[in-house]
Amino acid sequence: MANVCEICGKGESSGMNVSHSNLKTKRTWKPNIQRVKALVQGEIKRVNVCTRCLRSGKIQRAV
Repeated sequence: MANVCEICGKGESSGMNVSHSNLKTKRTWKPNIQRVKALVQGEIKRVNVCTRCLRSGKIQRAV
C-alpha cells in the first residue's frame, strides 16, 4: 500500500534515532494510512486516507 494520503498528501518523513550516548541512525516515520470506501464526487471509491483526514471530516465515509 502506498504510504501517501490521497487527500492531504501526507507521506513518510525522515529523521534520526538518537540514543542516550548520542549515536545517530537514520529512521522513517510512516503516517497511519487506512484504505476506506468514501464518497468522491458522488461515487463510492476506495481511497488511501490518513486518520487525521478521517477524524477531521475532510472525507465522507461510504456506508
